[in-house]
Amino acid sequence: MAQTRDVVELILQDHRKMEDLFRQMRSVEADRATALREFSDLLIAHALAEEAKVYPALRRYKNIDDEEVEHGEEEHEEGNKALLELLEVDEVGSQEWDEKLEELVQAVTHHADEEERTILNGARENVAMERREELGGAFTEERARQLKAGCGDVDNVRRIVAS
Repeated sequence: MAQTRDVVELILQDHRKMEDLFRQMRSVEADRATALREFSDLLIAHALAEEAKVYPALRRYKNIDDEEVEHGEEEHEEGNKALLELLEVDEVGSQEWDEKLEELVQAVTHHADEEERTILNGARENVAMERREELGGAFTEERARQLKAGCGDVDNVRRIVAS
């Protein structure tokens, strides 16, 4: 993938990576536990970086609906809860694991779809590229900081869900 600093493109790249990890977690031929660990880190780092660096900045634009941004944050919470439920299943590949995985897939894909249609399209139309690149730098930095801290660890996910 070409390197970009555009926050819209960076978020979209993460969404496509999450979809790829969902495919791996569904595949009996893949290392599903490793895919789940990678997904957990990515989802938590992505959401925390959006909430810390992107959403507050986008609220300042009159054509980007505050309610959509707040709804995005609520959907992050739903995704985090679904992630925690999957992380707490004892046996990868069990019927319970598959059920919890599908709940997670549903929560995250619903959010990504809505975010792409509302918040990200609004950002494309109303935020200058220079500002989107500034936000992309802040998003990338925060995301990397969270990943380095092991943000997708089950204990951290529990703390996030409980807060």
